[in-house]
Amino acid sequence: MTLELSHLTRRFTECPALDDVCLEIPPGEFLALLGPSGSGKTTLLRILAGLDYPESGSVRQNGRDLLAIDARRRKVGLVFQHYALFRHLTVADNVAFGLRVRPWRTRPKRADIAARVERLLQRVQLQDMATRYPAQLSGGQRQRVALARALAVEPDLLLLDEPFGALDAQVRVSLRRWLRELHDEFGLTTVFVTHDQEEALELADSVAVMNRGRIEQVGKPDAIYQNPATPFVCEFIGAANRIDLTRTDHGMTAAEWNFGEAPWGVEVQCALAYVRPEHLALDASMTAPGWQAQLRHVYRTGSVAHLELDAPILGQRLDAQIASEDLVRLGLSAGMSLRVRPKRAAVFPVHGESASPPRWIWQGKNNVAAAA
Repeated sequence: MTLELSHLTRRFTECPALDDVCLEIPPGEFLALLGPSGSGKTTLLRILAGLDYPESGSVRQNGRDLLAIDARRRKVGLVFQHYALFRHLTVADNVAFGLRVRPWRTRPKRADIAARVERLLQRVQLQDMATRYPAQLSGGQRQRVALARALAVEPDLLLLDEPFGALDAQVRVSLRRWLRELHDEFGLTTVFVTHDQEEALELADSVAVMNRGRIEQVGKPDAIYQNPATPFVCEFIGAANRIDLTRTDHGMTAAEWNFGEAPWGVEVQCALAYVRPEHLALDASMTAPGWQAQLRHVYRTGSVAHLELDAPILGQRLDAQIASEDLVRLGLSAGMSLRVRPKRAAVFPVHGESASPPRWIWQGKNNVAAAA
């Protein structure tokens, strides 16, 4: 049952929370809505849940107009960031709540409710805590109770609004992997709101990057990272060095480095190149091609080393990333001079004061390029 969102618009006073949003979510998909605060992620989730309504547009699932269906009849499970558990109810009663408040015609028998709650608590590994109250649980345990409660009503659509935002880093990592396993086990369509890039890229089948109420790009996590569609996606997803390019007789250049002829033609005089830190090649030989730079700082984070470089010829600092073992092999240390060159870049033409598509994915010293 594909979920089809067409031209959704929602405004609060003069500010567009959603601006002509179109999106298709296939059945069984784990979709992450990723973006900064105020980008419209939660507003979109609330519309899917039936807690808010757009001023225009439609939401259809399997031919049904979802906006015309009451929130209680949409078969949607919703998990909030701060759990929203009932403090006066036990874990078992919290999980059973959505079943017990159903109209009597559709309400399962008490024995069936108890059996379903028991099965869910076993799946979320809380079967020994059924009689405890929320105050007696850790943050991670409360979040699992909230997920079990959402799953108890057997939803067609599971909605998660930054469910791990209030947890510490170690608990977040273990819970999000557990959530992915749970999603695969139940085969649900899941929409997950987050501003955590690592979380979205690790968990989701697809990522929709939102900005100012619009969807900037939708795609597989690796495609979003490697082939960003807009400058905003370049800067928001992962780290990127932003380098100014200008047109010369030989094509688009940045100081001593020539990127070659761009696919847009000679009318574009300026462009922006976004180079990921891992796409910068380093060479201790001062005769190697590239920009001259000085290594200012080295930050090791386990198997990866992050380098801060000062490139005076570009008038800026660059961030590079290499394996820690390569740091030793190359003999790199703070204070030494290097040559730095890009291996890959996403390049956007500049019109006036803003950069806009189409992008140019430039690769390697042979100027192998593709317009996209």
